[in-house]
Amino acid sequence: MSYDNLLIVLAVAAGVPFLLAAVPRLPVPGPVLEIVAGVVLGPAVLNVVAADTVVQSLSIIGLGFLLFLAGLEIDIRQLRGPQARLVGVGLVATVALAAIVGLFLYAAGLVESPLLIGTALVATSLGLLVPILKDAGAIDRPVGQVTIGGASAGEISAVVLLSLFFSEHSSGPGSRLLLLLSLIGLAVLIVLASMQAGRSMWLSRAVEMLADTSAQVRVRLSMFLVVGLSAMALHLGFEAILGAFVAGAVLRLIDPDAERSHPQFHIKLEGLGYGFLIPVFFVTSGIQFDLGALFADAGTVSLVPMFLAALLLVRGLPALAYRAAGLSRAEVMASGLLQATSLPVIVAAATIGLKLDAIRPENAAALVAAGLLSVVVFPLMALRLLSRSDHPRRRRRGSYGHPG
Repeated sequence: MSYDNLLIVLAVAAGVPFLLAAVPRLPVPGPVLEIVAGVVLGPAVLNVVAADTVVQSLSIIGLGFLLFLAGLEIDIRQLRGPQARLVGVGLVATVALAAIVGLFLYAAGLVESPLLIGTALVATSLGLLVPILKDAGAIDRPVGQVTIGGASAGEISAVVLLSLFFSEHSSGPGSRLLLLLSLIGLAVLIVLASMQAGRSMWLSRAVEMLADTSAQVRVRLSMFLVVGLSAMALHLGFEAILGAFVAGAVLRLIDPDAERSHPQFHIKLEGLGYGFLIPVFFVTSGIQFDLGALFADAGTVSLVPMFLAALLLVRGLPALAYRAAGLSRAEVMASGLLQATSLPVIVAAATIGLKLDAIRPENAAALVAAGLLSVVVFPLMALRLLSRSDHPRRRRRGSYGHPG
């Protein structure tokens, strides 16, 4: 076992934040730079780093942790209340448009699996969207609430669809649905058991006493939950990312006010994820990116703006429903652009699709390239629209859009 390739990957991960700090006006999120650096240093260009067993293993764990943190952002309270109906209408419109676009691209002979493409188009990068709205001072405004609600619904739907219909373990859709319900039932039992355990005075005192010592018991219990539900998802025939995502949602349900009651807990989890595992996933995605397939012919290159327009249509157009929440025209457009910002689930869908021969390498490369462009272009346009109605005090952003 060699650490040489991992050393280069971690050097990229450590260098990207400094580049962003040195060039604060650089309108590129950290994950995009990490993927681009992986492409340049990988076999496609300079060939100085490869995705060996160590790097690939950590990359898979990093993807799971990224979905775990995305699940942790899911606040069920955002999917209830007066905005719930609007979020539901937007989700129905999104799924319908995704099906239409997927079938159209399939009929035109441009894609192999309309279901895979449609599923990839449903998601929103919730983990990138939340800090952007926080930095814009819009997180507590109606535009922020409905946008996060819509993004949460899209993220949940995409991860469930991806795990339900695309897995290396084959079984009928009926049995897979029953297995999915079993996983959800297990998650509910974990939530109920944890809430019951939380009523124990002795256990609560023990957790508080051990939380910030070398035991780091909250972090250890969280890791046990992530790996346990990921393993259970694999045993039930799904992708591990579904279990990781559910683990994040379960943890949020168990402790919905963790950011206020013990804020260091989420900071520790983000430190483990954004400081180590998640950058490895993004850099490795760049190393494995098939740049040659993307530029093999002009037809493949033309798919990039086509997929980008499809993202804007499928995720952006349904934001028109949010006008009923009292949003201005600029806020509706900003919400649509933010919902059309997607990368992690697209990368996951492309990776899974390649393993299952559900997508050609050139189409996978074009789809990921469209996702990269979406996280660069759409948030910038959305922030300018949001600034028309409000002029918040901005904070310096971090590598992943978090305040620095």
